[in-house]
Amino acid sequence: MKVAVMGAGAVGCYYGAMLARAGHEVVLIGRLSHVEAVRANGLRLETKTFDEHVRLDASTEAGAVQGADLVLFCVKSTDTESAAAQIKPHLSPEALVLTLQNGVDNDERVRSVLSNEVAAAVVYVATEMAGPGHVKHHGRGELVIAPSRASEQVARHLVAAGVPAQISDNVRGSLWAKLILNCAYNALSAVSQLPYGELVKGTGVADVIRDVVAECLAVAKAEGVVIPGDTDAAIRGIAQSMPSQYSSTAQDLARGKLSEIDHLNGLVVRRGEALGVPTPANRVLFVMVKLLEGKQQPR
Repeated sequence: MKVAVMGAGAVGCYYGAMLARAGHEVVLIGRLSHVEAVRANGLRLETKTFDEHVRLDASTEAGAVQGADLVLFCVKSTDTESAAAQIKPHLSPEALVLTLQNGVDNDERVRSVLSNEVAAAVVYVATEMAGPGHVKHHGRGELVIAPSRASEQVARHLVAAGVPAQISDNVRGSLWAKLILNCAYNALSAVSQLPYGELVKGTGVADVIRDVVAECLAVAKAEGVVIPGDTDAAIRGIAQSMPSQYSSTAQDLARGKLSEIDHLNGLVVRRGEALGVPTPANRVLFVMVKLLEGKQQPR
């Protein structure tokens, strides 16, 4: 496949590099410092089993999606519509746009801009940008992909590249399941600047997580969403399987960037208000992160 990664942060770089290692033609679209580093030395992909420089293309221009069979759409949820509009004039009509983003409605928001086939994917991976041209993989990497014309073929290519991928008829439920994990951990990790393994040892943290999750489940039920799997086990598993991982929200705040909190706890608060479901624990976490963001932004 020819693959374009729109939004070459830690998630997009990991999956793009894995596909490039398997022989696919990949271009990363991202910031200038990152693009220059990749062009000069390849993308350094550091995992627990290998550490190598992967050769692939990189560009700062949205037009680099031209000719791609698959676009891994990995921008922040705050940039979904604007990024979709940027790639729209350059997309091949047959290209599949796969949304690898936090939140539960990005695929719908992309469809509102593009006429291409769009499929949502739920991402379970722990990665971070360790510097320009350097992505560090801490664990996991599974993708759960919504059905589409090309999803089966894309999933086969991903599996062959060492990325566990499966097709699911309940991706909406899986997106909500991932949202609940993010709501439980992201803001707390951001406010404390602690990784998951340390975070869960904090006084009262387990109780706060329990309250946040209960609110999320109540909102999901009111939405008519069926959450797959064992939510409590998944919540426990995050700290156990990724003890050294900081949430993406924590990483954003540490770099002085705006986070996706509006599309995580903030979304639960808004949907709760619309559906008449109280969400006080989610509201407190949302407000605390917004305060920290405001403190960092130029006045």
